[in-house]
Amino acid sequence: MSRAPLLIELFTEELPPKALRTLGEVFAQTISHHLSRAGLLGPQTPTQGFASPRRLAVLIDAVSAQGADQARREKLLPVSVGLDAQGAPTAPLLKKLQTLGLQPGPSFSINQLIKESDGKQDVLFVDTVVRGARLAEAAQEALDAAIAALPIPKLMRYQRPTHSQDGAPALEEIRFVRPAHGLVALHGEALLPLRALGLQADRITHGHRFHSQAPIVLAQAADYAHALEAQGHVIACFQTRRAQIVAALQKAATPHQPVMPDALVDEVTSLVEWPVILQGQFEEAFLEVPQECLILTMQQNQKYFALTDASGRLVNRFLLVSNLASTTPSLIVQGNERVLRARLSDAQFFFKQDRRRPLRDRVRDLDSVVYHNKMGTQGQRIERLRVLSRQWAPLLETDPELADQAARLAKADLVTDMVGEFPELQGVVGRELARHDQEPEAVALAIEDHYRPRFAGDSLARNDLGLTVALADKIETLVGIWGIGLAPSGDKDPFALRRAALGVVRILVECDVPASLNSLLQDALQSFSGTDAVAPHLPDVQIFILDRARAYLKDKGHQPSAIEAVLAVCPDRISQIVPRIQAVMAFMQTPQAEALCAANKRIGNILKKASDPSALARPIDAGLLQEPAERALAQALAGVSPIAQAETDRGHYTEAMLSLSGLREAVDAFFDGVMVNAEDPALRANRLALLSELHRAMNQVADLSGLAS
Repeated sequence: MSRAPLLIELFTEELPPKALRTLGEVFAQTISHHLSRAGLLGPQTPTQGFASPRRLAVLIDAVSAQGADQARREKLLPVSVGLDAQGAPTAPLLKKLQTLGLQPGPSFSINQLIKESDGKQDVLFVDTVVRGARLAEAAQEALDAAIAALPIPKLMRYQRPTHSQDGAPALEEIRFVRPAHGLVALHGEALLPLRALGLQADRITHGHRFHSQAPIVLAQAADYAHALEAQGHVIACFQTRRAQIVAALQKAATPHQPVMPDALVDEVTSLVEWPVILQGQFEEAFLEVPQECLILTMQQNQKYFALTDASGRLVNRFLLVSNLASTTPSLIVQGNERVLRARLSDAQFFFKQDRRRPLRDRVRDLDSVVYHNKMGTQGQRIERLRVLSRQWAPLLETDPELADQAARLAKADLVTDMVGEFPELQGVVGRELARHDQEPEAVALAIEDHYRPRFAGDSLARNDLGLTVALADKIETLVGIWGIGLAPSGDKDPFALRRAALGVVRILVECDVPASLNSLLQDALQSFSGTDAVAPHLPDVQIFILDRARAYLKDKGHQPSAIEAVLAVCPDRISQIVPRIQAVMAFMQTPQAEALCAANKRIGNILKKASDPSALARPIDAGLLQEPAERALAQALAGVSPIAQAETDRGHYTEAMLSLSGLREAVDAFFDGVMVNAEDPALRANRLALLSELHRAMNQVADLSGLAS
């Protein structure tokens, strides 16, 4: 069956730049998916999506005009229901056939029905042919589905002239992300009669708003990208345009380096159709302002790319991406420099004003800043952080006095003009003001770093002081917010508790902090004494943190079964989870591992079904060990259990796990020769106590039952 390229394009007014990439991907994927499901595409037909500020499009290399017919065997009714005693069709059967477009006559006979058993009874089937989908109809359905699937939070409403059924002029109300002005639908050279958003498809598209005034008439679908670039000054493919922008920025920045966060590159790519890179500069005097502020101003307000030298320090130059190949680019540069100068002057003014007042003097202002109406002010929060930071400083081998000082100043920049204007700079402004006030450098860094990690992949604080305050900040947040009943639910996490919990996990694991998680949570809860609103159920908070640990460990590539086995015993020392996982992996390489894991699972099931749970906590009575196999197991356990316990207490988890190997023969013999649920209640209780002690000894490092194959 002949195939040809298919092009569908929606030509619109400027689309939201931050959503453009996603809109283009969803548009192309939805159309491709629907046509594939209709049987019009091959198994791996190349599909290319296009997204520029004024268009969404998809080009599919080889699409059939008509799908292949498909033979299908339809299940009808049981023979006893579909045919009467004489073999004539019943009313239910005739109705069922009618829904399939079949009725007895010249083209169809009841004799064509097939009788087959479905394993329970004889059933009537009929062989039918499903006609292949027609491209025009399938493409219309695909286009409608693609428009409906676009992730658009808010729709615009506009009207388009049309005609009513009697031919009178009328207005059709349209709802879409932006007004649409054109629809192209070509299959090879043929025009498809599609309609959407009040538009009838044709073969006319449009190029750049300024560089291309004449409409572009497409002879065939395959000409799309080349025609737009050659005639319309439009690079329609998002990825191609993005790659060109990145390469041009790197070239224009030489000998410096452009600061190119992915989000900014994507947004700029979504703003231009014909990118041209220009370079501007600003006065060196502005470099006294923290470079993070200057970079943020350039990126957030102006969509510029800052430049840094080889050491990472900001230079007084920037790059901008114009959507115009101007004959006088210097005028564009001058205009952008003028706008940026005003922005940087504001930032410079705020920074100078903030430096007039020492950071220490601002701490008292936090008493009038509400943290949460159930948790008091930021000033009260600072006092909690000071208590926790002093208390936990020895755990991170840092000075309690410096930790107290860093915690006291950690939030003081929240009441500065700079942070009021640029909330993203909290911590950075505090660092710079602390340096200006000649606070210890370690304190200045801790003020900035206690927010880390701020996002996935972010680094931890650069010194132990910052780690201490960061740990206090995150655990105080978790216990406090959880305690007032605002735990995350579903996708909602307005207080970023998942990020805080992940930060706690990373600090404890990556810095090998010898701390009990339960103790840390208890300390944090104690710091809220006097605050009646805060009363969390700490085990829930602990489970929440362990859930973040699970995700973190999986991202690090650890074996999922080993992770689950370790987390099943709820280790209180988060820093010891990875060594425990490593011990589990070493144990699983031993020949005894599989049998012991299976036995452990069997023991767990027996203990769960114990009719007298109190028997599990009783000491083993040696006088009731009658069978040789149970005496041998008790003796082996008495030899192994203290060793495993001692090695576990020392943190030698691999040695503890490997010591269990000596139990295999005794365990196997016990299950081969001993009836656990003996008729004598005393014997039964003693054997359950023996298994309970064995189960505890085997699961000190990890729950072996989860490792049973």
